[in-house]
Amino acid sequence: MKVLLRNDIKGVGRRGDIVDVKNGYARNYLLPGGLALAATDTMEEQAKSMRKSRDLRDAHDRQAAETQRATIEAASLSVAARAGTNGRLFGSVTEADIVNAIRTATNISLERSQVIMAEHLKEVGTSSVEVHLFEGVVATVNVQVTAKA
Repeated sequence: MKVLLRNDIKGVGRRGDIVDVKNGYARNYLLPGGLALAATDTMEEQAKSMRKSRDLRDAHDRQAAETQRATIEAASLSVAARAGTNGRLFGSVTEADIVNAIRTATNISLERSQVIMAEHLKEVGTSSVEVHLFEGVVATVNVQVTAKA
């Protein structure tokens, strides 16, 4: 069944795309949830309009993310945590701690899911952390972990 997507749906398509999906998926999930409309031959103009607005919004969001990336990468982030005498932390520095440090240093609010760490920071020192701001826009920040007195 061909449907016109009204929202971005991971694994299916983006807003304004006309895609072919299984009948049951369309009838039971997409159409009742208002996520898509059953596509007809006359909907091409509506799809074109939706894609245009999506592209404009994406361009604006990408530009804002580039500005945020420059600000975040220029900031020096420091996180204080309790540590033992050997420099090993009693806990760890998590994504939430990084988000709070970025918010304190730059007044930029991020979601915890945007911070990508292979594992939590468990030692005093400097580490690099990636922050995904937008599709294709990734900021790399250096986080200085210090021992709290």
